Amino acid sequence: MKKIIQLLSCVILFTGCESTHQILKTLEPYAAGANGQLTSGEIASGLKQALEVGAQNSSSQLSALDGFFKNAAIKILLPPEAQKVEKTLRDLGMSSLVDKAILSVNRAAEDAAKSAAPIFIDAIKTMTIQDALGILKGGDFAATNYLKSKTTSSLTTAFKPVIESSLSKVNATKYWSDVFNTYNKFATNKINPDLSAFVTGKAIDGIFYQVSLEEQKIRKDPVARVTDLLKKVFGSKQAQGGS
Repeated sequence: MKKIIQLLSCVILFTGCESTHQILKTLEPYAAGANGQLTSGEIASGLKQALEVGAQNSSSQLSALDGFFKNAAIKILLPPEAQKVEKTLRDLGMSSLVDKAILSVNRAAEDAAKSAAPIFIDAIKTMTIQDALGILKGGDFAATNYLKSKTTSSLTTAFKPVIESSLSKVNATKYWSDVFNTYNKFATNKINPDLSAFVTGKAIDGIFYQVSLEEQKIRKDPVARVTDLLKKVFGSKQAQGGS
C-alpha cells in the first residue's frame, strides 16, 4: 500500500487532475486488495466460478436418469387443466396410461437439461464487475435471478425443439394423445393442452430451482466452496454483509 501511495504522490506532481483520476481508477482494485478487501477482479472471477459450478452441477444432476422424475420438488405432473382428466382416467382403471404419460414428460425434461450448461456458461462470460458486485451483496438468490434474466429466453429457444424431439423419442406425444383421446371420449368439454410448451416451461423452472439450491450451498456451506477462490470470495466480509 505504501508503494502505491508513493507512486500516486509522484504521479500527481507531473499530471493533471483528469489524468490522475484515470490512474486512480486503474489502481483502485489493487489498493482495495492491499487493505484486506477483495478486489473487483476477484469478486467477478469468484462469482463467475460459482455460477459455473452451480450450472454444471444442476445440468448434470437433472439430466441424469430420474433427475426430474424422482425429485419431488420439480417432478412434472399433469397441468392443472388436465387434473380432471387424470382423476377420471384413474377412476376408470387407466392409471397405467396416466403414469406412462407422466414418466415420459419427465424423461423429456431430463433429456433437455443436458443443453442448459452451455447456455449458462455463455451468459456467465458476459458478466460485468458491476453485475458481480450486485450479486455478491444481493439476496440469497441474486446469482440465480441474474441467470434467469440473462438466459430464460435462450433456454426456451434451445429447450423447445429438444423437448419436442424428446417427447417423440420417449413416446410422450403418443401417451399424451392416448390420455386425452381416451378422456375426450367421455368428456363434454374436450381438452388438448400444448404439451411441448408446458413441459418446456416446467423443465426451465426445474433447472432454475436446482441452480438456486447450488447457489445456497456455496453461500451458506463452506464445504461447497470447492476452490480457493470460492473460499476467499464467499468467506469474505463483503459476502457476509460486511464493508
